[in-house]
Amino acid sequence: AAAGLGYVGGYVLNTYKSYDNFLQDKYALLPAVIIICVAVVMFVIGLIGCCATFRESRVGLGLFLAIILVIFIAEVSAFVLGFVYREKVKTDVQGTMRSVFEEYDGKNPESVVVNYLQEQLRCCGVKNYSDWTTTEWFNSTSNNSVPLSCCRQDVKNCTGRLDRPQDL
Repeated sequence: AAAGLGYVGGYVLNTYKSYDNFLQDKYALLPAVIIICVAVVMFVIGLIGCCATFRESRVGLGLFLAIILVIFIAEVSAFVLGFVYREKVKTDVQGTMRSVFEEYDGKNPESVVVNYLQEQLRCCGVKNYSDWTTTEWFNSTSNNSVPLSCCRQDVKNCTGRLDRPQDL
């Protein structure tokens, strides 16, 4: 379990590089760091449990049980806090995403990240393609279209025009 959590934490840290323009708050890395720390602690606790079992130590097994109970309480608390603050996180991420979409010009680093995000997640805009109609890029292009990264991958000759929303 510790190795699995360590992998997940490392994967999140590595993936963060692709989305760092959307998550401008450096505390966005905090969950990944916490996951890696939990993996290390779980490894140590697992060693304590194995050693206590191997030696048949009642004190060691009692300590192991107490540590497991503390971890269970912490997990329940984290779940409750995540459930309570989910809307705040959603609102914050959407606000940051809207500001990055506003900076889209098709050439700057933010544009590359927006295109990557839309292609990887197979989405268009923050909520849908109509989010593009309020951006400066959309108004400056004057061809009533969204970036080509909005196009569905199975559609050939997609132009991103809003008169063909089924292509997006």
